[in-house]
Amino acid sequence: MSTKQSTSELSSVPLVGMAVNASLAVLKITAGVLGNSYALIADGLESTADIVSSLVVWSGLRVAATPANERHPYGYGKAEALAGLVAALALLGAAAMIAIQSVREIVTPHHLPHWSTLAVLVLVVVIKECLARWVDKIGAEVESSAIQADAWHHRSDALTSLAAFIGIAVGLIGGPGYEAADDWAALVACLVITYSGLRLLRSAARELMDVAPRKEFELRVRELAASVEGVLAIEKCRIRKSGLTYFVDIHIEVDGEATVRAGHEIGGRVRSTLRDSDLSIADVHVHIEPHSAPRERP
Repeated sequence: MSTKQSTSELSSVPLVGMAVNASLAVLKITAGVLGNSYALIADGLESTADIVSSLVVWSGLRVAATPANERHPYGYGKAEALAGLVAALALLGAAAMIAIQSVREIVTPHHLPHWSTLAVLVLVVVIKECLARWVDKIGAEVESSAIQADAWHHRSDALTSLAAFIGIAVGLIGGPGYEAADDWAALVACLVITYSGLRLLRSAARELMDVAPRKEFELRVRELAASVEGVLAIEKCRIRKSGLTYFVDIHIEVDGEATVRAGHEIGGRVRSTLRDSDLSIADVHVHIEPHSAPRERP
């Protein structure tokens, strides 16, 4: 998917997740009730929570697609990062709820689930991991913290289902005394989910704090600007990300003897070059500085 993909078009990604989660939630809860597996029921309830998370991401992307106006001259792109922050917090909350429920099940005697629950869990793991990889690939391509957080919600679902599968299999093989095996496995999965949630939380927070993009991105911006005829040097270059696009504040040096009109035209060409590139740059603020050649030593 191109980095030029619009925010409004990307909003369909969480809608797919919501549809899949709704279907799997019904399947898990039904199989859990019939197969005597509270872990599967809890997994189904967690899938319903993922629907809410995907809804938050979808809403954030829709708001981010709103055009700039007088009140918000830089647009609504930060809504995407804010949605990613909320989704990351929801992921941490889901990990905490799974951990609490797992501990409760460990200390509460219960029967072993039916073997048929294993087939359901295999199906869930395959579907959710495929969905997670698809969503994560799109999120990485457009550098969307919200979509990447949504991808990890799908992966967390796959991890808890995988943990439940391992635990139930151990319980069925081990027999009496191994009833809590799936709950112990779920606790291990919670550690992975928590780590991912903290990583996504940090990423969204950094974007909201206008952290500079990767160095390669800035170097590409400098190279493109320097390639414009009339630009003699690049002084400062500051870049910040807002949603799926970037805003650039760049200082270029031109011939000090050039007219104001000539300098303005050079700045316009720099702005057009950067905006027309494949870097998803929404706007460029160009500062014109007189070029000063280095003095020769006597």
